[in-house]
Amino acid sequence: MAGETTPRLISDMRGVRYGEVLAVYVRGSGFEAEVYGTQMLNDCPHELWETLDAATIAEEMGAAVVKLNGPRYWMLDGLGQKVAVVDPVFRDFNGLTTRRIATVDLGEDPSTQPYVERYVNRGAVFFFDAGAPVHELVNAEGLAYVMQAYCVGVDPTLTEESLGALGERLALPEGWSFRTRILDEELIVDTTATIATVVQDELENTYTLPI
Repeated sequence: MAGETTPRLISDMRGVRYGEVLAVYVRGSGFEAEVYGTQMLNDCPHELWETLDAATIAEEMGAAVVKLNGPRYWMLDGLGQKVAVVDPVFRDFNGLTTRRIATVDLGEDPSTQPYVERYVNRGAVFFFDAGAPVHELVNAEGLAYVMQAYCVGVDPTLTEESLGALGERLALPEGWSFRTRILDEELIVDTTATIATVVQDELENTYTLPI
């Protein structure tokens, strides 16, 4: 989604490092994750991230399970307005300061399955610059999900420069493809008034559906 009235508040975000702790709870007839992230607070220092233990955190938080999501690096270029979709509670994990920033509807399956749509209430605006490369998963129906962040938690050797070759590594579902292209114009993904649709590949790189 693009629009001249959508203001960009922060630039130079591509390559900025962060990490997230996802605390999963049983709510209603399914599972919901509360997302605690280091975004705009710190760069998820390695020495602190490495001390985190998912099982210990789950017990402390009374969660069914905890997922350590990261470390990650943004592949977007700017951020706009952030709507407080949840009470922005601050939480410290072994010295790693985070803030509750979103919730994820996991339905009946709390496990991390690649190439499955998840629905994130994040209230954010993402900007991808004209002339910048974007990496996309295209599903069997032709819908393209643009990479918002890559992850080094599964493959620590992954770099921004190596992302163009991901298509040779991913075990894509039948009919899916991976591509890299240069944007002709600025791409704005505005989910301040709607729920974001995201998918991950098996390396836990995250892609968002532009809406």
